Amino acid sequence: MASFTSPRFADPSLPAAPFTPVGTPAEPPASTLAFKALVAFTAVMLLAPQIMFPPLAPFRPALLTAAIAVGAYALGRFLRHERLIAPTREFVLSILLVWWAVMTIPASLWPGGSVRLLTDLWLKTLVIFWVIGHVVDTPARLTRLAWWLAVLAIPLAATGVKRYVTGEFMNTAHVARIEGYDSPLAANPNDLALMLNLLLPIVVALLLHARTMVRRTILTGIAALVVAAIVLTFSRSGFITLATIVAVYLFRFVREGRVLGVFAVCALLAMATPLLPAAYVDRIATITSVEADRTGSAQHRWSDMRAAATYVMQHPIVGAGLGQDALALNQVRGERWTMVHDVYLQYAVDLGLPGMLLFVALLLSAIRSAAGARRGAAEAGHAGIAAIAEGVQVSLVGFAVAAVFYPAAYHFYFYYVAGLAVAAARVARTLPPRPVVALPIGAPARPALAS
Repeated sequence: MASFTSPRFADPSLPAAPFTPVGTPAEPPASTLAFKALVAFTAVMLLAPQIMFPPLAPFRPALLTAAIAVGAYALGRFLRHERLIAPTREFVLSILLVWWAVMTIPASLWPGGSVRLLTDLWLKTLVIFWVIGHVVDTPARLTRLAWWLAVLAIPLAATGVKRYVTGEFMNTAHVARIEGYDSPLAANPNDLALMLNLLLPIVVALLLHARTMVRRTILTGIAALVVAAIVLTFSRSGFITLATIVAVYLFRFVREGRVLGVFAVCALLAMATPLLPAAYVDRIATITSVEADRTGSAQHRWSDMRAAATYVMQHPIVGAGLGQDALALNQVRGERWTMVHDVYLQYAVDLGLPGMLLFVALLLSAIRSAAGARRGAAEAGHAGIAAIAEGVQVSLVGFAVAAVFYPAAYHFYFYYVAGLAVAAARVARTLPPRPVVALPIGAPARPALAS
């Protein structure tokens, strides 16, 4: 048993040893490099600097930073004699989902196309998902990554607002819509709205726990900029996702008795509603009236969803093959070469009902992990981590709704946030309880304020 010497009886002739908190050993260099490379990869995926600075393109910064993150992570696990992947519920479900996809490739409408999607996109997405869940393993790293995501939301949102103000619109016949941001995850207004909606709860989480006026002011400005950009994309799915996020926070505030939060949200909604562009209100109105959409996109998407449902009923077990929903829809409703704009139907058409159910299980598991991390961190007195876990949970709930309108089954959107949920759950399990503040005799003890 380790001995303990009180400072009161320590030998004053000996130099004072530096204080090292129990359970927080120095981070190995490989682990630190993996985290920094993960942050760099995140910045590259969101901002695509190689597009703004073409000389960077030959270096393939996304692949380079991802390779460094994965390599450093794997090296660190090897040197510490740890298994490469911890068998968490989410990782098991993701491996089962990939296994089922691989098993269905021989029956794919285009096996070569399925293999290409698997190797060029989906496996890379899953590797980053696994790395996030393992590398973001301390409260400091989770908090730093949340701040980086909030900062990275600024150029995305600012570009959207700038393009609306300066009139940089897409060449559409009926609705003036801004162009997206020049990056793979925000290349069109709908994708920009989705990315900003997923980042917004992270910003709100940091705002709710901000301790200084400077941080509150900065985060409030970022949140307002993000919301404005989402609105100015004129994305109907973006509006529905944003409304879902607002509703979830309102529900939480009411349930927890946070009257100030409820008042603030309601006041902001009351002030912002009259400022909405008239054309935006007209476009949002088409959500409840598909035939009123003059662009025809709502009608086409509804037609594709019905065709997808028909194909699933005809092929309920083994679908069209990974990434082959466009070919499947061509068989049902004629050649149009468009994907179904619904993540759940994408999985159902491509991988049959087993594939869709595995994805739904993975989504629900990630939401459950984020909720558990929030409760665990709150019980341990770590309000900051609890707030970030809550933000991740709200982001996942927002994606669960947005998934009905997006063809993003195999992209980074969901898997990045799900990785954050796994990381938050892992961090929450290692949190020590906050120290109890000593009070005068007879007064009830209380935990120290969370940082």
